[in-house]
Amino acid sequence: MKEYLIVSDFDQTLSFNDSGIVLSELLGISGFDGRIRGLSNIHLIQQGGELAYLLLHDPEYRRVRKEHLIEVGKRIRLKENIRLLCSLLDNIDDRRFLFYVVSAAPQEVIQSALAGIVPDDHIIGTRFHYNPESGEIQSILSVPAGYGKVAELDRLRSTLPLSHDRIVYVGDGSSDVHVMMHVNRLDGLTIAVSENRFINQIAQRTIVSDDALSVLVPILEDILGWDSMRIRAYFEANGFYLREWDKVRKDSLTICRAETPESAAAAEVV
Repeated sequence: MKEYLIVSDFDQTLSFNDSGIVLSELLGISGFDGRIRGLSNIHLIQQGGELAYLLLHDPEYRRVRKEHLIEVGKRIRLKENIRLLCSLLDNIDDRRFLFYVVSAAPQEVIQSALAGIVPDDHIIGTRFHYNPESGEIQSILSVPAGYGKVAELDRLRSTLPLSHDRIVYVGDGSSDVHVMMHVNRLDGLTIAVSENRFINQIAQRTIVSDDALSVLVPILEDILGWDSMRIRAYFEANGFYLREWDKVRKDSLTICRAETPESAAAAEVV
């Protein structure tokens, strides 16, 4: 059986909610989006690591303890059929896909949200060191954001007997750009699950759906070489059918009127 490594982001890839938003609602803290935008605009940290920074440095988030993060995971709204996806990936046409989650979301959040679905040792998130007496976050041990995701993926690849082209990465946002470019360079498969224009230009495939099973479509097409008829039959054999499947090539353009010499002269006169 041929083995592959499939690595997925968490926030808004396997879930509909951002961990930071759910945490802020739990604690009654407002202005989360504004704080994230502020950190992003000054490029102080790698994109995706903003929540970890707030938890360590923002006075309102300093009261977060491990139990808060676990509770957030329980409140996260997950996409449909993640459990079935993991089960199907274990054996598709004599191919086995080892499923891992690598995300900048706190590890406790991801493990709580995916408890009983993805093993804890297949989840790599932001890790903190807690004060043993107060439970306060004292330091950040690691943040898998930006190039941090590349490092974690390479570490996984080095521990598994896989060739570099047997990697699939699934992500949704700008923080996935670096790791997608890395996987593309290794001749792996990259899948975007949102219409974020930054990763749409880099990901080899883009598929938008509320169901986690949707990522099977590019895997079955690009890795196994199945045609649409066989893919539809596979879904039906597992109790589903593809009601809408629109394959669209999307060109996004901005067109501006060219300035003629006459209009430029008129503007100078005014």
